[in-house]
Formats: sequence, structure tokens, C-alpha cells
Amino acid sequence: MFIQKKILYAVGGVAILAVGIFIGSSFGNGKANLPVEQSATVSNVADVLNTSTTSQSSELVKVVRVVDGDTIDVEIGGKTERVRYIGIDTPETADPRKPVQCFGVEASKKNKELIEGKMVRLEKDITDRDKYKRLLRYIWLGDTLINQELVAQGFAKSYSYPPDIKYQDKFVAAEKKAREDKLGLWTACASETAPTTTVTPPVTQTPTSGSSCTIKGNISSSGEKIYHMQSCGSYSKTAIDKNRGEQWFCSESEAQTAGWRKALNCP
Repeated sequence: MFIQKKILYAVGGVAILAVGIFIGSSFGNGKANLPVEQSATVSNVADVLNTSTTSQSSELVKVVRVVDGDTIDVEIGGKTERVRYIGIDTPETADPRKPVQCFGVEASKKNKELIEGKMVRLEKDITDRDKYKRLLRYIWLGDTLINQELVAQGFAKSYSYPPDIKYQDKFVAAEKKAREDKLGLWTACASETAPTTTVTPPVTQTPTSGSSCTIKGNISSSGEKIYHMQSCGSYSKTAIDKNRGEQWFCSESEAQTAGWRKALNCP
């Protein structure tokens, strides 16, 4: 009887030990697998965050030189790139084919004052470069859109370059306000002595659509549509080339409806 009890105790002990080993093994495997799953989850989250950050990040670049009111040189990856502002146009100062235009020096100085030597963010619209291989960009200094700021202060005009028109409504509104407030070039360049912003041959043509249609609808070298009345300072030097899309108008309202604006040197 005593021997039988010892045998039963031994068998029971072995059974308990076997169950304990099984439970311990299962628990151990669970613990080993858990960190792997958690690690994979953390890794996936990190990948998502990194992807999001990369897609939304914007690199700051240094403005190493201001060329004129709407053109700058920046340093990108150790290389100097020329950048043309999108959506605006300032009077010329650096074009060797043209004389320095009214308020061009002031526009260049203002641009230099705003951003030369500073870190800015470049924003692309649709087109990457123009025909001169310049980058086409919006320029941000912090939360300030420099393109718009120059227009708002009267140092630049709104000028649409389709298809790059993301902020054009803002530029048009800023120009309207600056013109109404007679800021910058809207006062300085209004006299008859101000140089014209168009490049035309020194000849005079007569209207072909009747003597009452004497307003000249000229297109500048930059593509801007400008009309000249007989009282404008550059009227006699402005020629109409219909092959370029230029035309005569019978009234200012007709010219404006067609998309032309009045020359700055008109009274």
C-alpha cells in the first residue's frame, strides 16, 4: 500500500510538472512574440510620419543676390540658381536692351531690402522654368508672400503668366488697392516724362478702321497689353502690328473690355 501511494505521488508530480512546463512555454512564446508585433507597428507609424513630413516639408534657401525688382539669385545645394518671381512685373533696370524704366531702381532696392541675404522658401506653381532657364517661383519670407508684398506697396504690377496663376487673384486685388491709394509707381510714373514700358519702332501709323478709332492697343515685349491715347506721352512712337495681335480701339471702355490697360505715361 505504501509503495502504491508513492507511485501515485510520483505520477501526479510528473503530471503537474509537465503542465507547468507547457504553460510556461506558451507564456514565454507569447512574451517573445509581443515585442515583435509592437515593433512592427511602431515602425509602420514612423514610416507614415516620415512620408507625411517629407511631402509637406519646404526647404529654405539663401538669397545671395537681388538682380532687380522681380529676379533674384539663390543658393540651392551649393549651386546658384536664378529665380523669376511668378505673377508680377517690375520696371526694368537690368535688361541691356532697354533703358532703366520709371521706378525700376526703387523696386530693385525694395526687393533687396526685403530679402537679400535672408533665408526664403520657394514655391512652384505649374511651370518649373521659363525660356531663359530661370526657376519660376513664389517667394515666401516666413508668412509673407514677397510677390504680393511688392505689388501691395506699389513696386510691381500684377502680371499673369498662365498656367501659373495660383495667387493671381490676390495680386490683382493688391494692385487695385495700390493704384487707388496712388502708391509707388502709380504716382511716380504717371507723368508724361516717364519712360514707356513698351518697345516699339519710332514710326507713326494711322488707324485703318476709321478716324474715330484712334486708341492704339500695343503689346509690350513682355506680352502685356497696353493702350495709348493721343494724349499719352508715347503715342506718336507707338506703332500697331496686327500680325502680333495689336489693334485699334474706338474707346477706352472697348480697350479695357478686350483686356488692355492704359499706359502709365497717360494723363
